[in-house]
Amino acid sequence: MTIGIPKEICPGELRVALIPSNVAVLVKKGQTVIVESGAGLASGYTDEEYETAGASIESNRKKLFKAAEVIIQVQSPGSNTKNGKKDLTLLKKGHLVIGMMDPLANPEIALEYAKKGITALSLELMPRITRAQSMDILSSMATISGYKAVLIAAEKSPRMFPMLMTAAGTVKPARVLIMGVGVAGLQACATAKRLGAVVEAYDVRPAAREQILSVGAKPVVLDLDTEAAEGKGGYAAKQSDEFLAKQRELMANVLAQQDVVITTAAVPGAKSPILVTAEMVSQMKNGAIIVDLAAERGGNCDLTKLNEVVVENGVTILGPENVPSSAPYHASQMFGKNVENFLKLLLDEEGKVALDFEDEIFQDTCIAYEGDVPAERIRGILGLEKPAEAEAATETDATKETETTEPATEEK
Repeated sequence: MTIGIPKEICPGELRVALIPSNVAVLVKKGQTVIVESGAGLASGYTDEEYETAGASIESNRKKLFKAAEVIIQVQSPGSNTKNGKKDLTLLKKGHLVIGMMDPLANPEIALEYAKKGITALSLELMPRITRAQSMDILSSMATISGYKAVLIAAEKSPRMFPMLMTAAGTVKPARVLIMGVGVAGLQACATAKRLGAVVEAYDVRPAAREQILSVGAKPVVLDLDTEAAEGKGGYAAKQSDEFLAKQRELMANVLAQQDVVITTAAVPGAKSPILVTAEMVSQMKNGAIIVDLAAERGGNCDLTKLNEVVVENGVTILGPENVPSSAPYHASQMFGKNVENFLKLLLDEEGKVALDFEDEIFQDTCIAYEGDVPAERIRGILGLEKPAEAEAATETDATKETETTEPATEEK
């Protein structure tokens, strides 16, 4: 099988889907790997390193797509909304595409892949089960986002993070609040703590309390009913307007004491909830910093503007885009390892693609296959009916239940 690794074309994307060490593993297993010339340069990996690992280098993008049976990207069409259509035109019937596709926000991409006869595996839909942890690119990239968010805040803040005892007097530690403690939030807590800040964290999920304490932060407790706060896969569930209004009211006093606020709350496929209103910002300290990691989904702050620096009442609000790409060397290393582990599951002993739709991992991640959209989650968003075979199976099961009137006897 031939695997193609094209250079990322989405503006600002510096990662590469596989690094040389991943290529070496695949080549050892009998795979042919073609890497577009310069694909890894922005991440710190040269063409020579890929060649040493066993890959061949192709300077012509069209030839790479034509020669490869499997295309692996960081941002595939769907995720790359800026110029991903260029790659879509290069994809042909029979191609297998693996990458980020953002089908929850752009579900129509599944139909486009299906119409072209392409098999598409969306890495963002990896189920959050123990067996899939080593393939979970969202967790890997969130780790980097949480780390970098703190560094961005520290660089922009007029204050230093640690407490210092100097001949010129005592420097008080910065107060940092992390809002939303999934993977990114927990990493932000740990990083801010290592820099010497006094760290507090808030999450609507009751289960997050122990996680916050585990990284040395102090949980912020608000008088709210949070029983229904956790959704599928450990993500925060979408909350009612009444819940969010009360949450903001109680949080305003907490925010007023902070030097840095990092927001990370996101709901997959939906607009980010507003956690920090303009009114709350007006009550914050002059010189305070807000880093909004949910900016790509509309932001957790009312005033966030994607890729812009907004200053309101002395508070600086940052809405960075594609934060993992700002640490491309290690982001590519982590992404590539996730993909390598996914390929180990995908390929059979002969090195051929073996999609097992009895496996929850493939059920969830496969958004296009043989002209159809298999993933039930995406079918639901698109309003598609169940596949005929699934309906037939359901009817058969129902018939069996109604026809069985006597207890089964054991065969001898």
